[in-house]
Amino acid sequence: MGAMNSPHTTNLYLVEDSASIRSRIAEMLALLPDVRIVGEAAQAPDAVAGILALRPHGVLLDLNLGATSGMDVLRRIRGIAPEITFVVLTNHAEPQYRRACERAGAAYFLDKTTEFHRVPAVISELASTRH
Repeated sequence: MGAMNSPHTTNLYLVEDSASIRSRIAEMLALLPDVRIVGEAAQAPDAVAGILALRPHGVLLDLNLGATSGMDVLRRIRGIAPEITFVVLTNHAEPQYRRACERAGAAYFLDKTTEFHRVPAVISELASTRH
């Protein structure tokens, strides 16, 4: 991953309740230059605390976090730190979820079933828009 102090490094926070999927995403993103995963969480309360503490450039967010919802994370963080870019990656790809996420401020919305392979390209795009 990218150099820690480089101004070109894009810091990313992963919010996903499945440890195996978080691991797969981390492996995929490790191949991207200048992208660094600065934190991970499996539940909404931990995610909100970690994101607010670390203020990453972007958050890769699952909507289904067990007993809690990624929408709660998205709404809470966007209200406090609107500069953070959200990429939603979910199994709930129905149009109503997409619209709700867009209204709440998500920049990207990916279907975990059909678009998982697009995660590195989307994160690269997010990183390139910062420079």
